[in-house]
Amino acid sequence: MNNGPQKKKETFETALERLEAIVRDLESGAKGLEDSLKLFEDGIALSRALTQKLEEAKKRVEVVTREGKDKLKSRPLEEVGGPGEA
Repeated sequence: MNNGPQKKKETFETALERLEAIVRDLESGAKGLEDSLKLFEDGIALSRALTQKLEEAKKRVEVVTREGKDKLKSRPLEEVGGPGEA
């Protein structure tokens, strides 16, 4: 069973499902030491890939702000003030 990084264009959701399956396998305690270590390594790799995908998505998020009565303006997330301000 290979749960490590696979296809180049794997979706976030598919990678997350694979990570969740690894966590279930590890939590079950049914795997031996070597298999558990391999699953752990695969899980770490998936976790890093998912974190990178989240960071990329965060950069693409636009904050929509109301200006005037019915006019909407969008701007990149980085232009918003400090944390918690939207």
